[in-house]
Amino acid sequence: MIYQSPWWLKTAHLQTVYPALCRKPAINLKIRRERLRTPDNDFIDIDFCGEGRRPLVILLHGLTGSSQSGYIKGLQTVFRQQGWRSAALNFRGCSGEPNQLARCYHSGDTEDIDFLYRILRQREPETPLAAVGFSLGGDVLLKWLGEQGSNVTLSAAVAVSVPLVLNICATKLDSGFSKIYRDRLLLELKEYLDTKLNYLVGIGRHEEADKIQRLGDLSSVKSFWQYDDRVVARLHGFEDVHDYYRRSSSRQYLKAIRVPTLLIQAFDDPFMTPAVLPTPEELSPNVILEVTPGGGHVGFVEGRNPLKPKYWLERRIPRFIAEQGFS
Repeated sequence: MIYQSPWWLKTAHLQTVYPALCRKPAINLKIRRERLRTPDNDFIDIDFCGEGRRPLVILLHGLTGSSQSGYIKGLQTVFRQQGWRSAALNFRGCSGEPNQLARCYHSGDTEDIDFLYRILRQREPETPLAAVGFSLGGDVLLKWLGEQGSNVTLSAAVAVSVPLVLNICATKLDSGFSKIYRDRLLLELKEYLDTKLNYLVGIGRHEEADKIQRLGDLSSVKSFWQYDDRVVARLHGFEDVHDYYRRSSSRQYLKAIRVPTLLIQAFDDPFMTPAVLPTPEELSPNVILEVTPGGGHVGFVEGRNPLKPKYWLERRIPRFIAEQGFS
C-alpha cells in the first residue's frame, strides 16, 4: 500500500498544516472517559470508544495534542467501523484539566502507557491488544516496547512520524520554515505551564507549584534545546538537555522490540531530517520501517478532490494491525 501525495497537497508543509487547520471533527463518536489514579497520586484520563470485549487499540497523541486531535478521532472512527475498541490516552494535563503534579509528560516518559497497559491486561487478560502512537506518542511507544521486550502481549504496534533522535529534531526545528512549528509548540507549552501553575496554587498544592515557579521566567526560551533544558530536564530528573535527549530517543530501542511493529516516516517530514532514520542493522526482525517520499508530519492526506480529503493512515494502520491476526 503505497502513499502518494495528491496534486493539491504536494509540499511537506501543506501536508502538515492542512489536517491541523482544516480537518473536520469526527461526529457521532460515542466516547466514555475514565480517570485512572496513578501510583504517584496523580491521574490520567482515558477516552474509550466501543463496547463489549472486542479487540482494543491503545492510542497515543503527539506533543500538545490530546484525545481530541483529528488523527486520534479519525482512527477511533475507523476502528469502530472495523468492530474494534480504542482507548485514547491523554498524557498528563492534556485532557482539558491540568494534572495535579508539577511533572507533565515528555518523549521518554513510558510510565503512564505501562500503567494503562497493566490495568487493561488485568481487566481483560485474553483480549487482543494493539497500540498506535503519533510523533511524541510514537517515541514513547517505541521506547516502551524496547524496554519491555517480551514482557508485553500485543498483537501489533504502529508508530507514525516519530522523532527517533531528539537532538536532531530539536535542531531541525530551529531552521527555515520549521521555526513556525517550533514557535507555535513552544507557545502552547508555556501556556500549558502557566495554566498548571495557577491550578496548583488554586488547589493548594504549593510544593508542586513551587517546582514550576523555580523554573523562572521562560519568556527568553526560543528553542526546544532551551525549553527541554530549562523545563523538561529539571522537572523530570535528567541532568540536562543532553541527558534527556540521549536517554529518551527511541531509535536505540528498536533492536529490542518483540512486538510486530510498523514504523511510518515521511522523507520530507519538516520536524526532522533523514538522519534520524535507523539503518537495517538497528531494526529488530519484528520492526518494519516504511519511508514514504511525502506526507509531512502526521499528514499523509490523499484523495483527488480537495473538498473530500482522505487520510491514508486510516487505511494503512488498520490493514497492518489486521494482518497480524488482530481479531
